[in-house]
Amino acid sequence: QVQLVESGGGLVQSGGSLRLSCAASGGPLSMYTIGWFRQAPGKERDFVAAISRGGGNTYADSVKGRFTVSSNAAVNTVYLQMNSLSPEDTAVYYCASTYDGPSPYPRSYDYWGQGTQVTVSS
Repeated sequence: QVQLVESGGGLVQSGGSLRLSCAASGGPLSMYTIGWFRQAPGKERDFVAAISRGGGNTYADSVKGRFTVSSNAAVNTVYLQMNSLSPEDTAVYYCASTYDGPSPYPRSYDYWGQGTQVTVSS
């Protein structure tokens, strides 16, 4: 089974940028669709973006034009570049894998990382 580890979270000021990483082990990323989700305190886990096995990208409307998902097969890692961050982006960010195509539903994903905290100050 694939194992996922997120990194790159932290504290950033409004308008700033962060790049999150999702490092995979136990199988090549080319076998999976990788999704990014986020969960703020007291809220549900929401879809952010996904990159399919074929390299196609899908984004939530709230992050289109600000976030970019990409992958580097050489290091078996998926990235989430986040620009123009606002306090509303504050959450724990998770990556997850599925053998299926991109889905905005957490239940569609089989394996999850432990999450990384992103805090955007105003």
